[in-house]
Amino acid sequence: MPSPSLSRRSLLGLLALPLLNGCSSPLPLVAAPPSQADATRILRESAEAHGLAAYRRLTDINIAYDGQWRPLIGRIQPEVTDTGFRGSSQERLMPKIGASAQAYTGAMGRKQVTWRRGSGTADDLGEVAVWFNGIRSTDAAAQQAAALVAEGYGLFLLGPLWLIDRDLPAALAGTERVDGRLCDVVEVWMSPGLGRVRSDRIALCVDRADRITRRIRFTLEGFGNTQGAVAEVDTFDHQRRFGVMWPMRSFERVVHPIALPAHDWHITGLDVNRGYSVQALTGSDFTAGAAAPAAPL
Repeated sequence: MPSPSLSRRSLLGLLALPLLNGCSSPLPLVAAPPSQADATRILRESAEAHGLAAYRRLTDINIAYDGQWRPLIGRIQPEVTDTGFRGSSQERLMPKIGASAQAYTGAMGRKQVTWRRGSGTADDLGEVAVWFNGIRSTDAAAQQAAALVAEGYGLFLLGPLWLIDRDLPAALAGTERVDGRLCDVVEVWMSPGLGRVRSDRIALCVDRADRITRRIRFTLEGFGNTQGAVAEVDTFDHQRRFGVMWPMRSFERVVHPIALPAHDWHITGLDVNRGYSVQALTGSDFTAGAAAPAAPL
C-alpha cells in the first residue's frame, strides 16, 4: 500500500504514470533461450503434483468466484479491473480447445465474456466477444482487456497444467521464498500470451518440497495500457477435487512499475465434465449444460 507520508499530489502522479517497459522490469521481454532440461522437468513435476493425469480427462470446468478489489487498482487500470461489473462470477473453461467464458455480476449489472485462444500467429490472436447487460460491445479496449483477463484466469487457476502441453521454452531462474517456503523459479516464454498477443513471460514459483506452484509472476502485454507491467498471483488453501489440485484462495498484486495490491478472490463453487459443447459458451448467456451455476462448495 502507498506510504502514509506519500502526498496526494505524488500519489496522483503515480496513478498517471504510463506502464512503460524499463530495464528494471523483473521479467524483461527478451528472446527465449533454448529450453533447459531441469526447468522442463520441474514444470512437469509441478503439473503432475497438480493432477496432470486427471486434468487431461476434463472436458469442461465450471467454477464460481467471489472476491474484492483493492481501492487504487481500479483508478490505474479501469478497463482491466472493470470493477462496476467484475464482482462475483460464474466461469466455464474447456481446456482441450483453449476456450473459456465468464459471467460477471456487479453494481452496474451483468458482463459476459467469451474467449478462444488463437495460435499466436499475426493473423490468429484469438477470438473474444463482450456483452454488457446483454448488449454486445464494439469497444476495442474492452475486448482486448477481456481477452487478457480470460486467459489470465485460466493460468491462475491451473498454473502448470495450463502450460505443460504447449511445448513452451522454459529456463530456471534461481529460487525464492513464498510464505517461507523455498521455491524453484521456472520462467516460461508463453506463446500465445495472455489474451490477443503473440507472447508473455511467466515465472512459476514451484515449491521444492511438494512441487505445488505457489506464485505466478507474469507480464501483461495483451493490453495497451498494461504493456511493460508485471504482476503476480499467490495461491493458497489448495484442495484436491476430481483428482486436480485447486487454489481455493488467490491474491494478486502489481509488482512493476509500482508495487500495489490488486485483488483477493476465492472459489465458491466447482464441478467438472458436464459434457456441453463450445456453443454453450458463445452467446450473451450460458446455455444448455453450461447454464446451471457451479456446484456450491
